Amino acid sequence: MNIKDKEFHYSETFYSMQGEGHYTGRPTVWLRYFLCNLQCNGFGQIDPTNPEKYFLPYQALDVEEKDLMGEPKYKVMEDLPVFEHGCDSSYSWSKKFKHLQRKGTPDEISKVLEDLLPNTCSFSNVHLCFTGGEPLMRHAQACTLGIIRSLVERDNPPMNITFETNGTQALTDDFFQHFNWYGTTAGFPEVFWSVSPKLWTVAGEKPEKAIKPENVAYYAQVNNCNGQLKFVANGTKECWDEIDSVINEFRAAGVDWPIWIMPVGATVEGQKAQIKGHHYEDGDIADMALQRGWNVSARVHTYLWGNKIGV
Repeated sequence: MNIKDKEFHYSETFYSMQGEGHYTGRPTVWLRYFLCNLQCNGFGQIDPTNPEKYFLPYQALDVEEKDLMGEPKYKVMEDLPVFEHGCDSSYSWSKKFKHLQRKGTPDEISKVLEDLLPNTCSFSNVHLCFTGGEPLMRHAQACTLGIIRSLVERDNPPMNITFETNGTQALTDDFFQHFNWYGTTAGFPEVFWSVSPKLWTVAGEKPEKAIKPENVAYYAQVNNCNGQLKFVANGTKECWDEIDSVINEFRAAGVDWPIWIMPVGATVEGQKAQIKGHHYEDGDIADMALQRGWNVSARVHTYLWGNKIGV
């Protein structure tokens, strides 16, 4: 089947601002892909390294629940609650939510993304962000190529493309070659890699599965690209030790991007408790990051609109 005719699953599209890291505050159109190779069930748990004690609301949620009128309570993705324990976007990879996903061909999805732009804007002045799930899984890479080609054909080429990735996925030859070429085209569009390695002491993901510096070093070879390493921290000594160790691995692989530290927390209340040191006795996440010369990020969109789907 030609890639132009193939349908791909995705969780949501929306227009908002970037709420984390280097491009915080920038107007952005988003595509969140369905499926991920990691689960990050340790987020928000008392002991992220002990799965036997996890509390996971997404697993307990009855997606077949009916409302008082006997209709399905969860008809669309936006009906789902915020999950404060485990991955807060588990709806974008857990197969129990597959029936709520959208789907379309790359050309259809590109038109959905264009329709989200304000009337006076194009992708020359609004960022385009691919997130997930995991936007660099092979099916997502194929879909993204189709989307970008479709936008270019309609004379609306994105000038800034961000991939929010866990950094574990290898780039296909087609994907690398396309974006390597794209970075040299007229106007010099930027590919920005926002890489968030998932930690054993925070997300409950084992290093041999979650930490792949060699893959990220390959991302950095794309023409006219930039990037950041963004770590979610819970403030424990074990967390800081692991971040130090993982950064050393990335530096040894040649990845010299700036470091951003962000407190774990699906809600504003959870983030405040973490970043000011109210949850863990080991202290203030912001101060500890600043002492190392690292950048600090909140999840600004949650302060403005909460962590509901679609922002």
